[in-house]
Amino acid sequence: MQTITTRNRKMKISKMIVKDDTDACEMIWYNQPYLKQSFHMGEEYYFFGKVTKKSGHIQMVSPVFDKNGIQSNTGRIVPIYPLTYNISQNQIRKVIENGLSLVKDNLQESLPEYILKENKLLEINSATKQIHFPSSFEEFEKARKRLAFEELLTMQLLLLNLKNKCTKKESGIQFNKNVKMSDVINELPFRLTGAQLRALEDIDKDMESDRIMNRLLQGDVGSRKNNSSNNSGI
Repeated sequence: MQTITTRNRKMKISKMIVKDDTDACEMIWYNQPYLKQSFHMGEEYYFFGKVTKKSGHIQMVSPVFDKNGIQSNTGRIVPIYPLTYNISQNQIRKVIENGLSLVKDNLQESLPEYILKENKLLEINSATKQIHFPSSFEEFEKARKRLAFEELLTMQLLLLNLKNKCTKKESGIQFNKNVKMSDVINELPFRLTGAQLRALEDIDKDMESDRIMNRLLQGDVGSRKNNSSNNSGI
C-alpha cells in the first residue's frame, strides 16, 4: 500500500492495487494510513463499495473489507449506525458484536408468552441479534416489529399507570355548579354548533366534579377552538 500526503499536508491518500481472476482494481482510502497494517501480500480479502472507472482504471473509494474466512463487513447485511467524533462503523459493529457474544442468549424476556404468541413476535434474544445483524431483511422486519411493539406497549402502560395514580390519589378543583356556561355562550357573537355545545357540556360536567379532568378539545380549522385555554381543573 502506498500513502501520499497532499501538498497542504491536511490529507493522506492511501492506494493499493488488488487483483482476482477477472481484473485488477485500485483501492483508495482517505486519512486512514493505519490500514497499511491490515493487508499482507498474497492473502485474500473481500471488498465492498461503489465501483467506478477513471482513466480506464477500475477504482473503489473507501471500501469496507474482510479477510477471507471472516464476515464482519461483507457478504451479509451490515448495520449502519449514527457516528460521532472519530468512531467508525467498523468500531461500532465490533463493539456490538462483542456485546452480543457476552450476553449470548441470557437477556430476560420482558413480554408474557401469550403476548408473543398472539402477536407473532420474536423473543427478546432473537430480536436483539436480528436487529443488529439480521440473517435476512424479513428477519430484520420481524425484529423491528417486536422491539417497536414492546416500546409502544411500555409507553401505553406507563401512561395508564400515571393516569390511574392521578385519578385515585389527587383531586382537581371543583367548580361551582351554580355558575352556568350558558350565560357566557349567550353573549357570543356567533352560534355554536350542536357538536360544540355537546363538547362544552361534557367539559362543564368534568369541571363540576372533583376528579382531575384529562380531556383534549379538538376541532377543525375555523372552529374557533384557538381562543380556548386550559383551566385549573385540567
